[in-house]
Amino acid sequence: MSEHQIAVLAERDAVVLPVYNEAATVGAVLEAVRDVFDGVVIVIDDGSADGTTEILGSRRDIVSVCHPENQGYGRSLSDGFDMARAIGAERVVTMDCDGQHEPAHIPAFLEALCEADIVSGSRYLADSERIGRAPKSRQAVNERVTAEINAVTGWGITDAFCGFKAYTGDALSRVHLEVPGYAMPLELWARAWQAGLRVRELPVERIYFDGDRSFGEDLDDPERRLAYYLRVWTQTLEEGRDG
Repeated sequence: MSEHQIAVLAERDAVVLPVYNEAATVGAVLEAVRDVFDGVVIVIDDGSADGTTEILGSRRDIVSVCHPENQGYGRSLSDGFDMARAIGAERVVTMDCDGQHEPAHIPAFLEALCEADIVSGSRYLADSERIGRAPKSRQAVNERVTAEINAVTGWGITDAFCGFKAYTGDALSRVHLEVPGYAMPLELWARAWQAGLRVRELPVERIYFDGDRSFGEDLDDPERRLAYYLRVWTQTLEEGRDG
C-alpha cells in the first residue's frame, strides 16, 4: 500500500476480519458490519478457494489482502493488525466472518476500550445468549485453557478463544505476535499479561452452526489440540521471562 493510499484511509477505528472459504456468509457479514460501522474494514483472505476472493474483489467499501496460500488464523490477524497500524488506527476490532459473531456489538466493544486495553467477547458470561450447542470437546478444551490463563494472570476471564475482540492501538504495539495458527490467542494472552495490559470481557452470543469444523488434521483430536495450546502458552511465558 502506498503512502498516499494510507493517508486517504487514515481513520481512528478499523475492523479486521480474517476469512477462509466463507463465500456463504462473507457478504451478509460485511453488510451487517457496514450497518453499524463506517470506519476502515480490513479483510484478510487466507487463501480461499470457494469464491470468497471474487466476492471481496467486487466490493469497494473494504480493504482486502489476499494470501496466495493458506497461512493460518494467527498470521491473518497479524497481517490485519499491521495494516490497521499502518493507517493509524487507534482502536481495532476483530471478528470472524462465519456468521457466528454479531456485528451489532462493534460500537459497544469500541466504547469499552475507555476502560481497558483489550476487550474480549465471552460466550460464557451470564448474559451471553445461546444459539445452537457448543461441541462438548471444544468447550472442555476452552475451560481447561481458560483456567490455566487465570491461574497465572488472575484475570478471571471466562472465554479464552472468542475471536470477537477490541484493542487499543497502544495495546497492539506492545504485543508482538508470531504464532500463525489457532494457538495465537494463547500467545496474545501471555504477551498481554507480560505487558501489564488491562483486560475486560463483554458478553456475546454463543452461536454454533458448524460443529464439525476442522482445525486441521493434526489438531482435530481434542487432546492434541489442548497439548498444542498449552505448549504455546508455556513457551510464550518462558520467552517473556528470558527476555
